[in-house]
Amino acid sequence: MVRIENLVKNYGEVNAVRSINFTANKGEILGFLGANGAGKSTTLKIVSGYLSPTSGNVYIDDLNILDNSLEIRQQVGYLPELNPLWGDMKVYDILKFTGRIYDIVGRKFDQALDRVIEQCGLNGVLHKRISACSKGYKQRVGLAMAIIHDPKILILDEPVNGLDPNQIIEIRELIRNLGRDKTIIISSHILQEIQATADRIVVINEGQVVADGTGEELMASLKGNTLLTLVVKNALIETIELLPSEIEGLQLKDITENENLHTIQINYPADLDPREKVFNFAIKSKWSILEMSPYKKNLEDVFRSLTGAEVIDA
Repeated sequence: MVRIENLVKNYGEVNAVRSINFTANKGEILGFLGANGAGKSTTLKIVSGYLSPTSGNVYIDDLNILDNSLEIRQQVGYLPELNPLWGDMKVYDILKFTGRIYDIVGRKFDQALDRVIEQCGLNGVLHKRISACSKGYKQRVGLAMAIIHDPKILILDEPVNGLDPNQIIEIRELIRNLGRDKTIIISSHILQEIQATADRIVVINEGQVVADGTGEELMASLKGNTLLTLVVKNALIETIELLPSEIEGLQLKDITENENLHTIQINYPADLDPREKVFNFAIKSKWSILEMSPYKKNLEDVFRSLTGAEVIDA
């Protein structure tokens, strides 16, 4: 388990991280979500032992980063946002070099190499120069370097940044497989990636944790009105304007007319579903309904509300 307590990191007068607290449990893929500059990379560099905190501490089980930095580094695998690869080296050579850093040599290295080749799907590129590998395979090589010593904790900073959709799917599946027996912290500003990969999400804004929970829990925390868009034919403005008085809780937000079509936007509380009543009112008024679609808030809305951006709302 990873436990972060009251973590602070200052660069001169700049407060990059401000008293962060959260945990990542064994066998959990934790999504670390925040806008660029929110403090994600700084936090992960401290957890990996790359940076020292200004104050606070990081615990891996019973070890703390201040007193046991070397022991913790042996238990942590870290793939930074800028993948540390040397293009002139072959994949085999860079894995052997990384293994030697962890004192993995001889038969131990052969076993570790077989394991990461299988886990990361590197059979086809093992003897290629890294510069000749695709971006997707370079990320696989970076992951193999991060897990060559079979760490309990895996930290991935923006692991799909710059990949095409097919490569993203491949890396996502690889991360899920690794997450079966490791604690993984994966940072990103790509909302869909965190939602598709993580078991739990921690949202950080301006160096502070502003939310912690599953995607469903974060969604449930976002309250407000729902927006319903209705496209109808053969309607009169006078009849449309009767909707709020006929159906309790509705507010007309906008009405636009194009020839014989009206597009109506209706606000209503999130705990109310007026679609059946709106449908019956339309039939009674002899409208032809061409579209009825509620706007459903998603993780992007949660993120925007937590980071101070404007959210589509009623």
